[in-house]
Amino acid sequence: MNPLFRRSALIGVAATVPLAWASSSEARVTRIIIDTTASLSGQNIPYQTLTGRAFGELDPNDAHNAIITDIALAPRNPNGKVEYIASFFIVKPVDMSLASGLMWHDVPNRGGRITISSDLRNSHDVGLSSGWQGDNAGATAVPANALTLSPVTPSGNEWVKTPVLSGVIGQILGRIINRPNIVTPRNPDTENPTNQPLNVMGNPIPYFPANSADNTGATLKVHLKETLTGVVTEGETIPNGDWKFCYGSGATFASPGSPTSLPVRVCLNGAVHSFDPAKLYQLTYTVKDPYVLGAGTAAFRDVASFFKYRAVDDFGTANPLAGSIRWAIIRGSSQSGNFTRHLIHLGMNEDEVGRIVHEGAWPLIAGRRVSNNSRWGQPDGVLELYQMGSEGPQWWHSFPDRARNLHPGGILDRCSLTNTCPKIIETFGGAEVFALKMTTSWVGTDPKNDIPVPDNVRRYYLPSSTHGGGNGSTTQNPPNTVVLCPGNNWGTGTLRANPVPATQLVNRMRVALREWVLNGTPPPPSQWPTLKPLKANEGDRHDWDDEDDDEGSARGHDDGDKHRDAEWQPLLVEPTKRAMGFPSGVPGIPDSIFAPENFIFPVLDYDWGPDYDRSEANGVPTNAPPPIRHVIKMLVPRVDADGNELGGVPTVLRDAPLGTYLGWNITAGPGEAAYDGRPFHAGQVCNYVGGMVPFAKTKAQRLASNDLRPSLEERYQNSHAGYVAAVKKAADNAACKGYLLAGPEAANDGTTAKCSGPVPAGFPNDWKVLVDAAIASNVCNQPGDGGKCNPAAP
Repeated sequence: MNPLFRRSALIGVAATVPLAWASSSEARVTRIIIDTTASLSGQNIPYQTLTGRAFGELDPNDAHNAIITDIALAPRNPNGKVEYIASFFIVKPVDMSLASGLMWHDVPNRGGRITISSDLRNSHDVGLSSGWQGDNAGATAVPANALTLSPVTPSGNEWVKTPVLSGVIGQILGRIINRPNIVTPRNPDTENPTNQPLNVMGNPIPYFPANSADNTGATLKVHLKETLTGVVTEGETIPNGDWKFCYGSGATFASPGSPTSLPVRVCLNGAVHSFDPAKLYQLTYTVKDPYVLGAGTAAFRDVASFFKYRAVDDFGTANPLAGSIRWAIIRGSSQSGNFTRHLIHLGMNEDEVGRIVHEGAWPLIAGRRVSNNSRWGQPDGVLELYQMGSEGPQWWHSFPDRARNLHPGGILDRCSLTNTCPKIIETFGGAEVFALKMTTSWVGTDPKNDIPVPDNVRRYYLPSSTHGGGNGSTTQNPPNTVVLCPGNNWGTGTLRANPVPATQLVNRMRVALREWVLNGTPPPPSQWPTLKPLKANEGDRHDWDDEDDDEGSARGHDDGDKHRDAEWQPLLVEPTKRAMGFPSGVPGIPDSIFAPENFIFPVLDYDWGPDYDRSEANGVPTNAPPPIRHVIKMLVPRVDADGNELGGVPTVLRDAPLGTYLGWNITAGPGEAAYDGRPFHAGQVCNYVGGMVPFAKTKAQRLASNDLRPSLEERYQNSHAGYVAAVKKAADNAACKGYLLAGPEAANDGTTAKCSGPVPAGFPNDWKVLVDAAIASNVCNQPGDGGKCNPAAP
């Protein structure tokens, strides 16, 4: 009989607690431990949650794992396998005989645990959230009790313990931006003029210096300016004798502390230097002990495979889902959507036995592949300067990468060879185009042709939307609250928040993907901006097609001249004001924002060094910072006379607008109302957050502000009723084309949808939701309006 316990090969484990494994030639999840069980309310049958840990091992010689960077160098257990531990969280019916057979495998975003929504629980689906991000930093830090072989109090986040290459060193860079700055509520740490952390997207850079007491070989360089196209204006280099690595918010140059916990910090000698928020500080330094990050991707694969296919683990612990899962859908949003694309690209929708893991996949608001399979990878990165994520093919179908001179490839190449590709729905919007480099996945790096979308993929673009969608508010007086620019301490936006919601599209696609996977019911046709003209997409026509532009020229009138008519112009164009057709005179939008250095984040073709595979996005980067080989040409959607995007799915708030809705915002600088003391990116787009410029209420107000866009009075027949009618028309259009859930229930005014049908239990009748919101709105409906936008007008 094999011994119950074996010594783990995970770095740092051997000196603590041995792990329990069973001998097997097949690498997989070998043990699960259920740490806690709890009941869950809010659905039509009893549900429970199970929080636990999965102990697994990978065969480094298996072809399914060979693509994992550094797996051949990873420590091995006596069985010759590479080990991991991953957290998981299950949401399931108490009585599994009532389960639908569908498991939603949710990808945590930076460790955030996910509970499937009540509508899916009312459909009796199962939810699984499990760890994949193995960088052991911030919210993905491995808890101290991870190795315990009995139930423990679990952490609130998902994590995975991946192997470490002890003693291996390399060079990386970290950046300190807009520090110090004063925030509300006050944070003495961010205001410290001589002690600042090395973070990426607000989380610690996950690697310690090779020698925290010696900064020899490191370079701390000041940047005075950076453009979005990668042009850097350099300042001084701070002498190594004037700064130190330090630890803890109270550390100083004189007392730097010891490397016991992240983040790594930089402490300046305050007698000669202090951080200036108008400058960026870039540190290139030597670090040690990289994680085998790709093992976390394999762990995510294996955990799903175990709960889908296995009855018990190697020690007899029953799989709580055994025999109940027929289908699985991987779903991730933003960073975790990028992981979804990454997992499929690596071929890891196939387990080590050759079985399909997920029959469906849904990457939301995700336009790249996460950096989770290279040495020194930083999965928290968001494609700011010198961050990985756009390397190799970003498109599904095999296609040439001409600008980067890479052989043709696609994300689906590996799964196509093994018949393990999932049915894929992808949803995204404007912010993903302007900051998250989305359009290369549509037209490649030499944007002359639309890349074909495979039969197993549906693509839905939410026009004029912010990252993840807005709050859906329908008000003529949107609050002018400060919008935070996401990213690495980027700043604040000058424009109002973009309210265009993703809720209704996400609801519809949740139903569509579920029905596609379970029943083979095709989803609605894909809709996104292409290089084809409006004339080739008659369903995408808008009312503005027959309007005049601000110079009195016909913008959309079809006179048969394909070079002049807007209907014959592509929906996807170069990112210039002229090519987009963006109107002049929109309040708060200066022409300077459209300059290439300010307007759109291009894909930057980095030279990471000879040991990095630019096509597969794996290997060992050795250039820090990497030289930029090429700035890839990007395209953006064309806009209408209001500045709202053309193409994409019919969207009610965009089609019955209350303003100009933007997939971008403008970073505030000194002297502007929204400025909060973070000036470095002033005047550039506000990373991946959208904005809004409301319409004037009356024609007189519009003329007084020199705004060329029609007022609410002019566009909605000077009435609240006119606005409600426009919303109904837009909602009917979306529902009749299949992009909006519309049930038979009447709106609050007694009207019903033109195209209604059954809505699954627990899902909303979104047609009614949107129409009722318009009826109840204050649009030309404030006290004293009398139902008019301009009560004084006839």
